[in-house]
Amino acid sequence: MKIGFTGTQVGMSEVQKLRLGVELYNLGPEEFHHGDCIGADEEAVKIARELGIKIVMHPPTNESKRAWTYQTGDQVWAAAPYLDRNKEIVRATDRLIAAPKTNKEEIRSGTWSTVRYAWAMGKNVLLLRR
Repeated sequence: MKIGFTGTQVGMSEVQKLRLGVELYNLGPEEFHHGDCIGADEEAVKIARELGIKIVMHPPTNESKRAWTYQTGDQVWAAAPYLDRNKEIVRATDRLIAAPKTNKEEIRSGTWSTVRYAWAMGKNVLLLRR
């Protein structure tokens, strides 16, 4: 199973981090795809690495908020604009885990935009509520 991840640049709550660790442990995915941004992506990669999951990065072309989490052995896709790479993460994975900043859906949010795209693609989405 390939898991995609999207989350807020302000980072996850402690509850979201704990739930992510439990979900990844229980699912046992072969790959963890993320967008390599500061905040939740950076925190999520650390959790996935601790569980020994292969990391696949989909970096943004705008490097101003990039986390630079690359380590030897990681797979890195070509950089793409934020919204395009978010769709790429959804298309490349079997399931999406999202850690939004708010529990209520927002229109101008990259995380919620990714969630809506995954729903439209018929993907299973796990929302990690704050």
